Amino acid sequence: MRAIIVAGLLMASGAAAHADTIRLHAAGSLKAALTDVARAFEKSSGGQHSVETTFGASGLLRERIENGEPTHVFASANTSHPKQLVDSGKAEEPVRVFARNELCALTRGGLSVPSDKLLETMLAPATKLGTSTPKADPAGDYAFALFAKAEALKTGSTAQLQAKALQLTGGPNSPKPTDGRSVYAWVMTSGQADVFLTYCTNAALAKAEAPELGIVDIPEELNVGASYGLVVIKGMSDAARSLADFILAPSGQSILANYGFKPGG
Repeated sequence: MRAIIVAGLLMASGAAAHADTIRLHAAGSLKAALTDVARAFEKSSGGQHSVETTFGASGLLRERIENGEPTHVFASANTSHPKQLVDSGKAEEPVRVFARNELCALTRGGLSVPSDKLLETMLAPATKLGTSTPKADPAGDYAFALFAKAEALKTGSTAQLQAKALQLTGGPNSPKPTDGRSVYAWVMTSGQADVFLTYCTNAALAKAEAPELGIVDIPEELNVGASYGLVVIKGMSDAARSLADFILAPSGQSILANYGFKPGG
């Protein structure tokens, strides 16, 4: 009888542990930072909660959630994708901004570009200009917003930049490195682009992997800020809300800052 009781308790314990697994879907640019945040959250819970992470382009993740893929918390590289889930009744209000980022220009090895010559370099016919994929990945949307701002600096530049931009990452069929490398380091070292517009945090990770790459600060009159928003999916447990709160709390914010993200607030 005692053995049966013990076995029953173990089964109940295992079921509780499974129920406490929190699924976090998050933007690919958050992979390194939120992986560390997830581990810190697990530790802070005393082992009561575990976090299962899925990273990818925010727009594609939103579509998967809309199509029924189970998740508990969605952390996007913009606020519009989480807002769509709120508007469709799939996520709880409000959308909370938990981090901010900016665009940088990642340049191939051997190409030196002063910040004040970046627009001229991107417009040069010989320059292969890379971006992520608009609508599927907010990084692509931010890059195209930068192109729109360029019109005030040089007439006709928006159309030229949009026409020549190579949408190399973030799309549903975008190729990826098979060896676990940073996709941005891979794109640049494999010669797919001379200049690639991405988040400054992504650029720093790519340069750490491939030191020959350059990072160019985008002039203020061209740059576009990125606001990252998160939501909790409707009907989820308090544990899911606890993870969202942890990301916004000082412990989570400190880890995000270590990876170059600016505070949400």
